[in-house]
Amino acid sequence: MQSLRNLAATLVALLRTRFELLATEIEEERIRLLYLLFWAAGALFFLCVGILLLTLLLVVVFWDSYRIAAIAVLAGVFLAVGVGMAVGVHNRMHARSRMFSASLDELARDKDQLTSR
Repeated sequence: MQSLRNLAATLVALLRTRFELLATEIEEERIRLLYLLFWAAGALFFLCVGILLLTLLLVVVFWDSYRIAAIAVLAGVFLAVGVGMAVGVHNRMHARSRMFSASLDELARDKDQLTSR
């Protein structure tokens, strides 16, 4: 009976360790995503302001001679970049995530160790 208790205690300790690892990975991923979101929002803001000012500058420079052509070319460039980014987002959404890889690796090692006995 003591052997079964020891086995159960070992199993519980093993599961507890794995769940703690999983919780740590979730917390690290959450912090990483918040950090990336903050920097991406800042980068997006400043890029948008820069692009807006550059567009305004180009339209003013070509206002007397090629204002329609300048606006059309800039609109085409922005649309092409937007479509390219949308395709990139679509591809990344369908890419496989490596989240919880350390936990899955540890569980696979645990399984190998238990089945080898």
